[in-house]
Amino acid sequence: MAIKELVTPLKRQTLSSDVYAQLRELLITGQMIPGEQISLRTTASALGVSVMPVREAVHRLVAEQALELTPNRALRVPLMTESAFREITRIRVNLEGLATEQAALQLPAEGLQRIAVLQDRFAAEMAGASPDGARLIAFNKDFHFAVYGAAGMPMLLQMIEALWLRIGPILNHDMRSGSRRVSEQVAVGHHARLVEALRRRDAPAAKEALRGDIESAADYIVSAGVLVTADSGLNGVSGLGGPASPGEEAR
Repeated sequence: MAIKELVTPLKRQTLSSDVYAQLRELLITGQMIPGEQISLRTTASALGVSVMPVREAVHRLVAEQALELTPNRALRVPLMTESAFREITRIRVNLEGLATEQAALQLPAEGLQRIAVLQDRFAAEMAGASPDGARLIAFNKDFHFAVYGAAGMPMLLQMIEALWLRIGPILNHDMRSGSRRVSEQVAVGHHARLVEALRRRDAPAAKEALRGDIESAADYIVSAGVLVTADSGLNGVSGLGGPASPGEEAR
C-alpha cells in the first residue's frame, strides 16, 4: 500500500494551528483592539499562507467569542460591554487568585527567581523615559503567566487563558494609552508586593496583591470610557452565542 494511503496530511492542520496561535497571542496581548475589523485575505497575505488556514483559525476564535461577525458579515474584535468586563474581572480575581495562592505554597526557588527577573524587566521598562506600551503589555503577560503556571494546575491555567483571550484587547488600555497609572508605576507596586508575598510563601498576601493589581487596572478601564455601556448595542452580532461562518465580506 502506498505511503500516501497510510498517513494523514499534516501541513494544512499545522498551518491552521500556527495561524490560530499567532492571532490568539495578538488578542491576548491587546495588539488587536475592540471594534478592529479583520480581513482574511490581508491576514493570509501577512502570514504568507492561503486563506483556508486563516479561515479555520478564525472559526475557532469566533467559537471562543474572541472574534465575532457583525450583522453585515464583517469580522471584527468584539466590543466589550461594561457589564461583561465587570463580570470577567470578578471571575479573574477568583481564578487568578487561586492560581496565585497555589503558586505561593509550592513555588521552588528557581521559579521565584524567574518571576522576580520578569518583574524587574517590567519595572525597568515602566521606569524608562519613554516606556514602550507593547513591551509593557508583553512583559506584564509574561509575569502573570509565570505566576499562574507555577500553580501546576493546567486546567485552571486554560481557564485563565480563555479569559485573557476575551478581555485582552481591552485589558491593557492603560499601558497602551500611557495613562497616569504608567507614569506612577502603579502595577509595579502591586507586582513587587506579589513577589515579596511569594518569597514569604504567604498565600493570602499574594492573592491580595494580585487582586489589587487586577482591580486597580479594571477601575481605570471603567473610568476611561472605553467600554460599551449597554448590551443592546450588540444585538444581532454573531459570535456572542454560537459559532458562525465568516462570510465573503470578511474575506
